[in-house]
Amino acid sequence: MLSNTADYALRALLLLARAEHGRAVRADEIADATGAPHNYMSKVLNAIAKAGLISSARGPSGGFMLALPASDITLGRVIDLFDAVPHNPRCMLGSGPCDPGRPCRAHEAWKAVTGARRSPLNSTTIADLLEGRITGTAPAVNPEYTHVA
Repeated sequence: MLSNTADYALRALLLLARAEHGRAVRADEIADATGAPHNYMSKVLNAIAKAGLISSARGPSGGFMLALPASDITLGRVIDLFDAVPHNPRCMLGSGPCDPGRPCRAHEAWKAVTGARRSPLNSTTIADLLEGRITGTAPAVNPEYTHVA
């Protein structure tokens, strides 16, 4: 699940990637286009700029623009700026902490499952979304196991 902040950040980056010839886009334009409150979007843009994904220019023709090619910005990188990757130190087979030095039987399998869950975010870029490319897709879910009672 994505936080509102990460969602706004992805929408802002998609908008900047679509800007003609890399023109600077004002924060209020980005907020209006994404439906974000103006002051909130300004904070989001500043955090993205601090991470080096976008740059800003002051003045009448100023605004924000991508600092990297859209093909170099993964969704995982953007989301991780705003949504901490949860880390549960508790062992899956017990109530104590998990010890990577002496892992339980479930440790490596669980690590692979959580890694696979993040894989599409880490392999899909802003450019992929703009071009409709599907990368790093997760395997299909067996409908037999999706029923919730």
